[in-house]
Amino acid sequence: MKKYFSGLTKDSFFLGFVSFFADVASEMLYPILPIFITQNLKNGGSIVGIIEGIATATQYSVQGFSGWLSDKLQNRKYIALFGYSLSALSKPLIGFATGWEEVLLARFMDRLGAGTRSAPRDALVAASVTEKNRGKAFGIEGIGDNLGAFVGPLIAIVLLFFLHVDIRNIFYLAFIPGICAVLMALLVHEKKVITENHIKITISHFPKSYWKYLFVTAIFGLGNSSNAFLILQTRSVGVSLQTTILIYAFFNLVAALASYPSGFLSDLWGRKNILLFSFIIFIITYLGFAFSNNILILGFLFILYGTYQGIFRAVGKSLVTDLVPPYLRASGVGWYSTTIGLSGLVASIMAGLLWDNVSHPAVFIYGASFAALGSITLLLLVSNRLKKKVIIS
Repeated sequence: MKKYFSGLTKDSFFLGFVSFFADVASEMLYPILPIFITQNLKNGGSIVGIIEGIATATQYSVQGFSGWLSDKLQNRKYIALFGYSLSALSKPLIGFATGWEEVLLARFMDRLGAGTRSAPRDALVAASVTEKNRGKAFGIEGIGDNLGAFVGPLIAIVLLFFLHVDIRNIFYLAFIPGICAVLMALLVHEKKVITENHIKITISHFPKSYWKYLFVTAIFGLGNSSNAFLILQTRSVGVSLQTTILIYAFFNLVAALASYPSGFLSDLWGRKNILLFSFIIFIITYLGFAFSNNILILGFLFILYGTYQGIFRAVGKSLVTDLVPPYLRASGVGWYSTTIGLSGLVASIMAGLLWDNVSHPAVFIYGASFAALGSITLLLLVSNRLKKKVIIS
């Protein structure tokens, strides 16, 4: 057991707690925000779509720039702190909202903060350990993130259905875990990257292996639509809203439990092998959703999907940081996250069109097809033996 956790540092665990508290704050609100917009503020579903569309686009579009800026300044901690602080402050603003425009502003702030903090935080995670233990470090961060996403919805259920807390008060209460994330981030010690000369970051500094991996990620991502479609399919076969939220929570619990073992195994067996395994799980899950309407099977598949989520988050980011020089880690992870977000946005638009105009199973057949294509490109383009060339200019 001691060997299982060897090589981790205090900073690795601090960053895990940072992600935990941040996700508790976010996922407390995820299941109730559409209800608040439609029932309390008396708006339609189109307003929900506009708000969440702008929020998602903001989060992913800013990550590449945030990563570049933190690499340029060689300051990851305080840029991440700004992002966590902005997200924490945005939560109670939703509770004060009297119209959807104010919710949009608060959600914009929240996702701007999320996008700003992501890449520099991941660079801090990579720097918290030696290269041979990097998968473990991202596994610990993944545990915190996904465990927070498990606890958050459960808190929302308890507050709403058992304690009968007014929905506005939940947005105010979400500030507490949000500020806890900020306080934990303050405890992280940033290790400076020592370079020989002044850094001028250019595209040429990223090796070909990095661009190949981004291409694989984009191909796979074109089929990786929003988890909302898994939720919709679960609801469409007759599962209650409360049970659906519970299934979603346990999906995140499984993702948390899968994060560290997958990171540990990727350190031993290579990132590519473990990542390919997650792609296969994704294909099985999506095909199951396409061809089964059995409630028990869909519930099991949704939770199985958590295994994919845990592996993909921990190992995918570990592989990115393997492929780039230390001084480009934040940029590398930032553009990787942007690739996931933009390809996922395309996937979600396509999934929506298929859902409305073709059939529900078509969404998942489409997703499984691109996942299979992504698996093939992963096998052909990504090597387990990574050679990094560090360029300083």
